[in-house]
Amino acid sequence: MSLDRPARSGSLDWSNPLAWWWGLLTLVSGVNVAAWFWLYRYLHEPQTGSLHSASNVELMLLFSAAYVFGCAFRSLLPRADVQRICLFDTWLSSVTLGRSVATVAEVCFAAQWAMVLYRLGTMTGADTTLNAAWAIVPLILIAECFSWYAVLTKNFFGNAIENSIWGLCFFIVAVGICRLVPEFAGPARAVLVGAIIGISGYLAFLATIDVPMYLRRSRTGIAASVRPLSPLAGLRDASVRWVVMHELAEWKDEIAWMSLYFSAAVWASLALCLCYSFVRHF
Repeated sequence: MSLDRPARSGSLDWSNPLAWWWGLLTLVSGVNVAAWFWLYRYLHEPQTGSLHSASNVELMLLFSAAYVFGCAFRSLLPRADVQRICLFDTWLSSVTLGRSVATVAEVCFAAQWAMVLYRLGTMTGADTTLNAAWAIVPLILIAECFSWYAVLTKNFFGNAIENSIWGLCFFIVAVGICRLVPEFAGPARAVLVGAIIGISGYLAFLATIDVPMYLRRSRTGIAASVRPLSPLAGLRDASVRWVVMHELAEWKDEIAWMSLYFSAAVWASLALCLCYSFVRHF
């Protein structure tokens, strides 16, 4: 099969800045996995609430595991899906495999937010928050469809739509949390305000860096008359083709979002488990 790029570019030794970036991602992911196991032990103690509440905490931990371990896998073997580039030459670097893991992880992450908002909305009778909770997972499922469209067709416009939907989703989450702020005081209110600030930073990142990057790539492809692949051809291409690339220039636009995704977003997943467990004390 012919490739758009050479099969290998340079070597990933410690003189390469990418090696240090990959090492940091791997270290953070290792700490995140250890934190999940600690959290599991901590929250797996017999709950003082109902059996229903305990089972929901278990479900939150399961959703978090999908996200934490999924991100760890993708940190260990980074890849840029549409470009078909990766750091290591192994079948585990398959774009189809990586995107499948990401899809499961991201839907589980969305489900965590939905569960927390639903529980808080039910406690306070906040219809705005309950409506936000019901909207999250359907929106992320739509976003995942556009992500797969981008991966299979190699059309970056799908990524722009995907991340715009993520932005819309978390704007709705922020509205739901804002509705909750007057209902709580003390540490609980501080947590809610902190979540709003974090989401605001994420939305700013999407609006100023992430979505414009994908739109720029899409326009470049159109200007170069690059024809998108058909979904079937794209599925085969994404399954069997990965190009080892160790040049910083090829990864520089991926570093920012990957670094935040595999660190701060994972910490949010872990924090959601704690928040869900402690809601009964609010």
